[in-house]
Parts: sequence; C-alpha cells; structure tokens
Amino acid sequence: MGAAANRAVTLRDVARLAGVSVATASKALNGQPQVRAETRARVVKAAEQLSFSPNTLAQGLITQRSGTVGLLTSDLEGRFSIPILMGAEDAFGSDQTSVFLCDARGDTIREKHHLRALLSRRVDGLIVVGARPDTRPSLGELPVPVIYAYAPSDDPADLSLVTDNIGGGRLAVDHLIRCGRRRIAHITGDPGYGAAQDRARGALDRLAEEGLSLAGGEVWFGMWSEAWGRGATRMLLDRCPDVDAIFAGSDEIARGVLDVLHEERIDVPSQVAVIGFDNWHVLAANARPPLTTVDLNLEQLGRTAAQRLSAAMDGTPVSGVETLPVRLLTRESTAPLR
Repeated sequence: MGAAANRAVTLRDVARLAGVSVATASKALNGQPQVRAETRARVVKAAEQLSFSPNTLAQGLITQRSGTVGLLTSDLEGRFSIPILMGAEDAFGSDQTSVFLCDARGDTIREKHHLRALLSRRVDGLIVVGARPDTRPSLGELPVPVIYAYAPSDDPADLSLVTDNIGGGRLAVDHLIRCGRRRIAHITGDPGYGAAQDRARGALDRLAEEGLSLAGGEVWFGMWSEAWGRGATRMLLDRCPDVDAIFAGSDEIARGVLDVLHEERIDVPSQVAVIGFDNWHVLAANARPPLTTVDLNLEQLGRTAAQRLSAAMDGTPVSGVETLPVRLLTRESTAPLR
C-alpha cells in the first residue's frame, strides 16, 4: 500500500477504477466522440478521485501536439507584444498550452534564427507580432499555422489581426466634440506610419461630419516623441491661440503637449482638452492630469489570435485581415465645457 501510494497515478489506475479498458479511458479523457456520455463521466470521476494528471509527453505522442506555440515579435520594448502575450496565454490556458516568446529586435536574420529554433522545438503554431502596425513580409509556407497580429502580413492568404486605427481617430474626435470642443487640432507622429495616416483620416472624417475643420489648418506630423509634442504645441499655439482641444497621435506626444500647456499656464481641461492614443499606462495614468486615451485592446487582440490559431491547428484556418475595435478610456484631461 505504501509503495502504491508513493508512485504516480497512471491511466491504467484510472481505467481499473472506472471499470473500462485503458484504451477507453484514454479516449474518454481526450474527448474523442466514440465514448458514451455515461462512460466518459465515470472515467472523469475516477481521474478526479485519483488526482490523475495526464503525462503531457504521452498525450503529445497520441495527438501529435507538443502543447507549445511560439510568439515571435520585433517589439523591442514589449509595449505591444507583452499585452498580446498575456491575452494569448489567457486564451490558451496555462495548463494546456505554453507560449514561447522570442524577440527578433527588428532584425530579419535574428527572426529567421528564432523561427528555426521554434520549429525545431516542434511548436504547434506561431503568432507573429510586428513592431509597428504596418504591413510586413509573410513568413511564407511553414509546417505549422501562423497568425499575424498588430502588423498584417503582405500575403492575403495569411490571417492577420489588426487594430482599428481609423475607428480610433474617429472615436477620439467624437469624444472631444461631445465634450463641446470645436477648435480641435491633431498632433501626431511619423507620416510614414500607416497608423498615423489612419488615425488622422478617422479624425478628419469625424470633423467633416460635424462641419468642422482642423484648428491650425493641417495635421501636425512629426515624431513619436514628447519632444515633438512640445515643439508642435508651441507652433500650434502661435498659429491658433484659441484652440480648445488637441488630439495627440500617441500618449508620448500627448505628454509633450501637456508640458507646454502647463508652461503657458493654460488649464487642462477647462481651457484645452487633451486626448492621447495607445493607453501606455505608465504615461497616461501618471500624466498631470491623467490622460484620456484610446486603448488598442491588445490583450483582446492576443486572445483572438490564440483562438484563431487554435482553430487553425484543429484544421479550420481562415485568411484575410480581421480588424478589431479599439476603446476610449476617459480620464481627467478631457471634460465637457460648462
């Protein structure tokens, strides 16, 4: 009895307690359909009574699965890849599938090295996360399913999940309009980024619907930095001193905007409302005042990527580009005019 108590419980023990064959117990615990419901219930109850934990390697030999997937990213800081990783892990379930994170650091040679390493470890699938939300080269034909997240693949045969930057621009300006603002400016980043163009397009579309034009007469494209936010805000105030709202294309830019407004003793939000983009929490929540921003919903993007990858691994892949909605997080930097 002592020896039996100390050894690991096996599938044979579960089968004996349930009164079925080892093969039937295996089929029942692996969810195979040819097992009757009452038999499955009896096997599951026996497994629970014995605290039976199936051996992952043995399961893999049966299902041809390793229980691992790779997340290949080029996001150096982890601002975008870490929330996506967290969402993917939530969706997979830590007890069923492990996620290996590899950072290619924007280097195609390093990316190929990580790809070979992940495939050699027999991962069941891959999630590829870009450093910027612009089209990236496809990895081509691989022996496992691949989902592209945040940065879409250039191959329409792949499945890519992206955030709705046009909708985000609309959402930001709609919020400012609902707060009573009419002289709205837009300061954003590198015009070579598709995201910058899309956010501006959404903002301009919403302004046009309201019969409004941009304060300052143009979109202020520049860099994704606080320094650019400061410089652009000074130029904006010289050209358009009666501006009553500024939509910043990123939270970093918004922090620069806030700096200059404080220096000029312009109160936020009573005189000028400010809204950012990305919901980079360390910047947005700690701004003075805390920053209203558009959240990219990256954890949901990660959960959806995991769900689509699971479906592809089960034999039902899809292709094309799927756009996921963003959401507005309101904080003290915007408020209705009284």
